[in-house]
Amino acid sequence: MVTAEGGAPRQLTFGAFDDGGPLSWTPDGRTIVFAAIRGPEADRQVMNSDVIAIDVASGTMRMLTTRDGPDAQPRVSPDGSRIAWLGFDDKRRSYENVQLYVGDRNAADPRSLTASLDRGIEDVAWAADGRGLYASYDDHGKRRIARIGLDGKATPLVDNVQGGGLDRPYTGGDFSVSRGGTIAFTGGSAEAPADVWVWAGGKARQLTHLNAMMAESKALASVRKIAVTAPDGKPIDAWLATPASRVPGQRVPLILEIHGGPNAAYGPSFATDIQLYAAAGYAVLWTNPRGSTSYGAEFANLIDKAYPSADYDDLIAAVDSAIADGTADPDNLFVTGGSGGGVLTAWIVGKTNRFKAAATQKPVINWVSEALTMDNTLFTSRYWFTKLPWEDPMSYWSRSPLSLVGNVKTPTLVVVGSEDYRTPVSESEQYYAALQIRGVPTALVKVPGASHGGLASRPSQSAAKAAAIIAWFDRYRANPGPGSTGNAKP
Repeated sequence: MVTAEGGAPRQLTFGAFDDGGPLSWTPDGRTIVFAAIRGPEADRQVMNSDVIAIDVASGTMRMLTTRDGPDAQPRVSPDGSRIAWLGFDDKRRSYENVQLYVGDRNAADPRSLTASLDRGIEDVAWAADGRGLYASYDDHGKRRIARIGLDGKATPLVDNVQGGGLDRPYTGGDFSVSRGGTIAFTGGSAEAPADVWVWAGGKARQLTHLNAMMAESKALASVRKIAVTAPDGKPIDAWLATPASRVPGQRVPLILEIHGGPNAAYGPSFATDIQLYAAAGYAVLWTNPRGSTSYGAEFANLIDKAYPSADYDDLIAAVDSAIADGTADPDNLFVTGGSGGGVLTAWIVGKTNRFKAAATQKPVINWVSEALTMDNTLFTSRYWFTKLPWEDPMSYWSRSPLSLVGNVKTPTLVVVGSEDYRTPVSESEQYYAALQIRGVPTALVKVPGASHGGLASRPSQSAAKAAAIIAWFDRYRANPGPGSTGNAKP
C-alpha cells in the first residue's frame, strides 16, 4: 500500500501465497477485501481461493469464505453493508457456471443471484444505489451486460461487448459503471476491432473510432452465422468469413479454426487471424461445439471426462454445412486451432483424411505426459479424468491424439511457444517426432519467448504465426488464389 501522495510502499500481506486482485476498499478506508488461496497445503489447492479481509492498520486478516470451490473478485457495496463476489461449488467437473454471490459485510448468509441464469459471470460492479449489480456474461457466443437485482432478476442491457483476444474470435471485453449508471464498455463487431462505447438511457453509442482508417483502406472479409445441426440433432452455433475477393457462387478453400479451452467460446468477434486467412483467399469457419461455454452448464459438460469425443462430430458437421452452403470447396479443406483447438486438430487428422493440411498449435498430444509436466500438475487428473495417470493409463491414452498418429496422412504443421508451460513444448515435440517417424510431411515452429497465453501477444509473433500457417496451407492448396503465398516455405 502507498499513500495517494506517494512515498514508500508498505507491505500488508506476507507468506508463500499468491494474493490476487481486484482489491476492494470498504467505504471507511479501514479494510481491503481480496481473494487468495491461503488454507492448508495451499500449493495443492488448484482453484480453492477464498475471500479475505485485511485490516489496513494492524494487518490482521479474516477469511470470509471457506467452502470447497473458488471465491474471487470481491466487491464491497457502496454503503459497506454487503460484499459481492464470484464463485462456485467445486464438483470436480470440467466446467461450472461462475455464479454471483452476495453476503453481508462479512460475506455471511451468502446467496447466489444468478443460479437460474445458467451462464458463467465474468465481471461485476455494484450499482451506485446498492440495490443491484451490473454483471457481464457470455450467451450464445456474445458477451452481454445485465443489471441484476438483489432479488436475482436480470435485465439485459448491452449485447455487443467485445475485446477478448485480437488474433482469434474469442468472447471478451470490459466495462465500467459511473455513479450515474452510465456504462462504458468495449464493443465492436466481427468486422471491426473493439472501440469504446457508452450505454445510457437504454441506448448505446460509440465514442471512439480508432480503427476507421483500417476499415476504409482494407478489404475485410464479411462474416455471417450459419446453421449447423450435430448428428444427434443438437444445434451448433457457427460463423463463416468469406474473402472479399470471392464472387457469388464461387467455392473457395476453407479453414476450420477451432477454439481452445475446451470450455471457452468463440463468437462474431473481430480477429486478425480470420482476416489474414481470408485475405489469402480462404473462407474461415469457427464454431462452438459441445463443451463450449455460453450455452449453459449442461452443454459445457457434455464432454466432461470425455474430451475429445462427440465434439469432433460437431466440428465435422459444421464443415459439411459450409460445403452445403455453397461456400467451401470440399477438395480444399484445412484445419487449425490452438491449445484445446490444437488437441482437436490433431484428433481430427487421426480420424479423417478429408483435410489437405493441418496446423496444430500448442496442443496436448499425450495426456499422461501433459498431466505430469504442465505448470498446474494437479488440474488435469482432478478435473478431466476420474483416476490418476498410473491408476488408469488407458483412459488417458485413449483420449490422446498420439494414440491415433498411426492413422495420420495429412501434412501437419506443429506450432508452439518456446516458453509454454501449460501445454509444454515437449507435447509438440512428441507429435512432430511421431509424424517424422511415420513419414508424414511436417514442420515444427517454435515461437521464441512465447508463453501459452502469449503465442500471439506481440504483433510480430501474431504476424509470424499466421504467416507460417498460411504458407503451410498454401503449399498443399489446389490453385492458390490472390493474396496467397503460393508454395512459400514456412
